[in-house]
Amino acid sequence: MAWIWMLLVAGAVLLWAVSLGRILSSPTPYSLPPSPRFLPPLGDRRSRNVLLVLAHPDDESMFFTPTILFLKSKGHSIHVLCMSLGNADGLGDTRKQELYDACATLKIPAEQVAVLDHQKLQDGFHEKWDHGLLAELTMEQIQLWDIDTIVTFDSYGVSGHPNHRDVHHGICKLLHENQRGNIEAWELVSLNMFRKYSGAVDIWLSSLISSSSKQLMYCLVNCSPSRTFEAMAAHRSQWVWFRRLFVRLSSYTYVNMLQKI
Repeated sequence: MAWIWMLLVAGAVLLWAVSLGRILSSPTPYSLPPSPRFLPPLGDRRSRNVLLVLAHPDDESMFFTPTILFLKSKGHSIHVLCMSLGNADGLGDTRKQELYDACATLKIPAEQVAVLDHQKLQDGFHEKWDHGLLAELTMEQIQLWDIDTIVTFDSYGVSGHPNHRDVHHGICKLLHENQRGNIEAWELVSLNMFRKYSGAVDIWLSSLISSSSKQLMYCLVNCSPSRTFEAMAAHRSQWVWFRRLFVRLSSYTYVNMLQKI
């Protein structure tokens, strides 16, 4: 019986190694399926102004690093809007600075990062965020930075955190009320528990689903997973043992699936 378990473990290790090798095989981040239709230039502009809308500091490093690195590799300008300080434990000011530090490791200039501290948008599982307010605050940054593309959470918000989910609904409200229709939006697809903690192995399923989906969907591959560790380590107050373990096992370290809203 023991040899069966040894065989299973060996198979799992081999699959992980092959998957990681597939991810590391490219010198630059890439998308699956490869397609020039994904975020093509708009008019005379070769690059886009992309707004990454988050709920808390560390969301960008823990969940969105493959997206950030891919967009940067294509020359797009990334702006970050974080809707709260993440002050649930009284570390809001510290976490705000850590977000700036993490963005610096990801080559996002500080002047392209905004962290809000609105009385009605405080971090917490039991805090209900107003979708209209979220839409209004996001539109202010869109106008300030001349944004044409948004990337944010989907309706489940990766972890199911209510603040993540409210951000998604706020963006949907913005899109619904934006009569000009000049803003394109993409959501990070939430995964089931098995895929979420399958690490590099999820590249096979994510690429298959993205390639065969009838909806507009792409798998973005992070060929430098160490960049995720560097960015997350900048959040020193949050870099505790279980988050270190999460980053190692999470498929969000290696791949992101983006679906058009």
